[in-house]
Amino acid sequence: MEYIGLHSQIRRNNLRSTFLLLSFPALILLAVYLVLFFTQGGPDGYIAEVNYTFIKVIPFVIVAVGVWFMIAYFSNSAIIRAATGSRPLERKENIRIYNLTENLCMSVGMQMPNLYVIDSPVLNAFASGIDQKSYAVTLTTGIIDKLDDRELEGVIAHELTHIRNKDVRLLIISIIFVGIFAFAVQILFRSLMYGNRGRKNDKVDGRVMLVALVVALVVYALSIVFRFALSRKREYLADAGAVQMTKNSHALASALRKISGHSNLDVKSSDVKQMFIDNAPAEDGASFFSGLSGLFATHPPIEKRIAILERGL
Repeated sequence: MEYIGLHSQIRRNNLRSTFLLLSFPALILLAVYLVLFFTQGGPDGYIAEVNYTFIKVIPFVIVAVGVWFMIAYFSNSAIIRAATGSRPLERKENIRIYNLTENLCMSVGMQMPNLYVIDSPVLNAFASGIDQKSYAVTLTTGIIDKLDDRELEGVIAHELTHIRNKDVRLLIISIIFVGIFAFAVQILFRSLMYGNRGRKNDKVDGRVMLVALVVALVVYALSIVFRFALSRKREYLADAGAVQMTKNSHALASALRKISGHSNLDVKSSDVKQMFIDNAPAEDGASFFSGLSGLFATHPPIEKRIAILERGL
């Protein structure tokens, strides 16, 4: 796959970020309206009353979404470190990683990101951050120990490309908003299961909560589809960008071959796992379910990525 160019990719990701910033709140408002429609209005209800209530609710929804987003925006680095158990990688601890990263950054004129390490024998790495201060590349001790300099350079270049392309910012924004839907579904489900006990109008309240839960699940599913649509192609583009940076496609192919089958890191958040250079779906289900997991996988099959790299892109 040809690398389409840094500026083109940055422009596309900036447009997608703007689209996500607008579409996810719009989905939340749509969900609120549907809940009001089916619980207060419905086919035989008064649409005017539903619309009036919806207009009154809009400011509260926007404020709640804004507060959620701001908290996640400013604390995403701390959340990611807590989920992965990463810690800062000091220069004196591993000058090799600093030298490789600094040389790559200087070759393309980018500011060096923060470096973190996860104490784990598995082979994996990821980039994160939403702005220049928070951009970071995180490596496991396993990938540092098992890869030679050329292979490790390819992996670091892959992660730096995600930063340069603004992939990491786009992904974090999508994770933030999908998290809102996940939280809403959990609250509605708990309310449906436990919130109506002992009330006289159990049937009415139960129907209201059931409608709200169904609407939330549908909108949550749509938000996940949006997020997955962003994921796969960015890995191919980051591979191509890494080759452009290192001028060596076979080194990254060799690194991915070593990573394959040895990348499953125990992370507290499945959302964070999709940032890793390899996030292969589990292969312990039946073929039908394995096919579904592949359909909703955040990464393309690593074998395909290796094959493209070995053809010299």
